[in-house]
Amino acid sequence: MKIENTKAQMRKGVLEYCILSILKDDDAYVAEILSTLKDAKMLVVEGTIYPLLTRLKNAGLLNYRWEESTSGPPRKYYGLTETGQLFLNELNSTWSDLQNAVNLVTNTKTPKK
Repeated sequence: MKIENTKAQMRKGVLEYCILSILKDDDAYVAEILSTLKDAKMLVVEGTIYPLLTRLKNAGLLNYRWEESTSGPPRKYYGLTETGQLFLNELNSTWSDLQNAVNLVTNTKTPKK
């Protein structure tokens, strides 16, 4: 088993949550979303993010709008819908519970004497 495959699967598992979190306060276009993810070391490529954004939009969690750009073609800005915000609130709670559970398992085991 290769460690890189496991790391990639772990990142993929939280990518949806990260994208919704990025969009919680402001709309953003794909380059901004990718930049935020890359700054956080979430090694994501465009080929991964577009299908995910489409899936989130089709699920009613995101909407988008086109906006003219002064430096090129129009940009598609994504934002959370009201349903998306409620979904993110649930994910925040789930993430907190999951984080606590993982910390309990990985950090608090005391060595047997």
